[in-house]
Amino acid sequence: MWQSLPEFGTGVIYAILVAAAYTFAVALAAGRGHPRLLQSARLGAYATSAIVLFAVVLLSYAFVSHDFRIRYVSRYSDRTMSTTYLLTSLWGGQDGSLLWWSFLLCGYVTACVAWLKGRYRQLQPYVIATLMVVVAFFAVLMLFSANPFEASIAGARPDGDGLNPLLQNYWMIVHPPALYMGFVGCSVPFAFCIAALVTGRLDNEWIVAVRKWMLFAFLFLSIGNGLGMAWAYEELGWGGYWAWDPVENAACLPWFTASAYVHSTMIQERRNMLKLWNVVLICITFVLTIFGTFLTRAGIITSVHSFAQSDIGRYFLWFIGISLAVSLGLIVYRLPQLKARSELESVASREAMFVINNWALLGAMTFILCATMYPKLSELWGENTTVGPSFFNRWMTPIGLVIFLLMGLAPLFGWRKTSDDALKRALAFPVISGLVAMTAHAIFGARLGYPAFVPKDAMFPGVVGTALQKLASAAPLLTFGLVVFNVAVILQEFYRGVRARQSSARKRNERESALLALYRLVDKNRRRYGGYIVHLGIAAMFLGFLGSAWNLEREVALAPGESTTIGHYEIRYTGSRMCPGNPRCSPEEQADLNKRMVFADLEVSRDGAPAGMLAPAKFIYHKSPESPTTEVALRRTLREDLYAVLGSVNAETKRATFKFHVNPLVGWVWLGLFVLVGGATISLWPEVSFGTSRVWAFARAGASAATGTMLAIWLAMSPTIAHAEPRPRSVPLELRAESPLPRLVRSGGIAAPAAGLGLGMVMARLVTRREKRRGTS
Repeated sequence: MWQSLPEFGTGVIYAILVAAAYTFAVALAAGRGHPRLLQSARLGAYATSAIVLFAVVLLSYAFVSHDFRIRYVSRYSDRTMSTTYLLTSLWGGQDGSLLWWSFLLCGYVTACVAWLKGRYRQLQPYVIATLMVVVAFFAVLMLFSANPFEASIAGARPDGDGLNPLLQNYWMIVHPPALYMGFVGCSVPFAFCIAALVTGRLDNEWIVAVRKWMLFAFLFLSIGNGLGMAWAYEELGWGGYWAWDPVENAACLPWFTASAYVHSTMIQERRNMLKLWNVVLICITFVLTIFGTFLTRAGIITSVHSFAQSDIGRYFLWFIGISLAVSLGLIVYRLPQLKARSELESVASREAMFVINNWALLGAMTFILCATMYPKLSELWGENTTVGPSFFNRWMTPIGLVIFLLMGLAPLFGWRKTSDDALKRALAFPVISGLVAMTAHAIFGARLGYPAFVPKDAMFPGVVGTALQKLASAAPLLTFGLVVFNVAVILQEFYRGVRARQSSARKRNERESALLALYRLVDKNRRRYGGYIVHLGIAAMFLGFLGSAWNLEREVALAPGESTTIGHYEIRYTGSRMCPGNPRCSPEEQADLNKRMVFADLEVSRDGAPAGMLAPAKFIYHKSPESPTTEVALRRTLREDLYAVLGSVNAETKRATFKFHVNPLVGWVWLGLFVLVGGATISLWPEVSFGTSRVWAFARAGASAATGTMLAIWLAMSPTIAHAEPRPRSVPLELRAESPLPRLVRSGGIAAPAAGLGLGMVMARLVTRREKRRGTS
């Protein structure tokens, strides 16, 4: 077994399942009258996480050493791939992505168990037990349906198939891990929720514990979806960033429920209300993360993002069913404790606005879920139905505008009840700002190229179809007015806070500048004002979404020297070149032996002034010549993007076909995403206490463990030929370099990662002991 990496890797997966099962059993025993076993459960959680980490290092080693005995390695890598993309291949296919999911989950487990320590001792056993159930589920998946270490039946091949060309993009290095971080992060709040339901400790204790965990998951759900939009925009070449693809829709579903929970939890903390609602939201959010994973991997839908068809779907359906049954059973059992003890005092209150906002978010999630699944469900009664982007856009326009309006209204209301005078004062500036903006847009928008009304066709007859048509036509005007309204609300909140701080300082005979008062205001109430910054980011994103109403598109065929126009741009095609081999290619393009690249060079001018060069391209990978990728060329500004796509080039005449898009305001989408991430980070930022050294002890121990892990990967980075056929002669000489540590690397294929991982664990242990000695002294 030690001489076979596939068998050894499979044994490690079995060890994950055994460790998770042991930890689950010990944790349950600790919760049922044996509190001394809690430390064993904690250590078991750490051990399970360590084994998962070892499995990831092992698979990484298999990729960088080109061990094509493993079927997954041979299907998703080849000898010409760079080390970066070899490591990216970990999550490039179904089997490896499940291991990566487990790795990220165990990262959360480790962080959660370390953070818990002496806290929440009644909840802690069931939190650990629930997390171990999720880890065990993914171990079962890997063992019986998607084993990343499964040996190839035909034996080791000379070379692998290579990673999907669409995934050989820098966005795919960060997009899947970020999205998985968001999905997996929802497991911790779910574990606390189940623990609270089992123990009956349903007061605000568990809500406070869960708050930042859910906000952290929300942050990465936002980042993951945003990076996915960026990948689609730059790599797929259709001119947009969101096509309402089934997998895209599944990825955004938990975002809506997580957003709802982040707001509704404040009501329970302040008013002891919505206990049942918050429990339901957490359970739904967790189930939606599993459902999104199921939709991507079950093969029941057609999507550029989905994996190959397999029998893995039935495992997910069973797990979703069990999760729903257990959650529902516990909710019914604890229903008397979950019933609200207080009611809304007034509709004109912040909690009422939050409740309405929650229902709007849940409505958006339900609509997207039903519309996404309807084509598949319609097959049950013999229909063949498709639901396209135009259907989603037409219906999501009013839903999105309602949510956007409620987002701006909620901060203007006070808790419990808002008087008419206070509400009028709060509404005055934002409403006037929004109305002035709409008036200006209606008068001047068309002259600037942004008309306030864009006529739309009716999608279907009847009153509803006509109403949706009118609303879609007026959407630019309404959206712009709401953007200004929301920005005015946020600025007003910051202004009031700064003035209040300055007034308080004057009463103390102190003086605070506006900037100092702003800094202290945010520092003292990071959760509130970080949330306002998140809202500001969402307002910027809505401004970017608004730009799609004025998109321009043109498809042309040009010979070298010919020009075309689109909007304010004139584009001249100067010719094509193929790299490597053309003297006009850059050194990086000349050195790339993994693919052939066909570029079309374009000269761009705007309103007669030179605006630079663009070079859209087609990449033909040697491993997938039948699937060339589209490489978009972009000229970016906050005003608009010029988006150029190369269709084809005639090798003899050099005549090329192009598709050009002018996408107004798209840059505001990416800017808004950055602002959103910044606001969420501020909300999450911990209070720094320089008197406690344990945080730095954990940081040093974590750094030591990370160093050891990176050393393990580094030791495995030199290719080995111990278990593969001789390389083809076409492989470049530099790729045939022998390992600098041949004996270590070839001794069974596991010594390098094992040595590095062991060294990391020893370093972490030594640092932890040293910090303990420092603390006692």
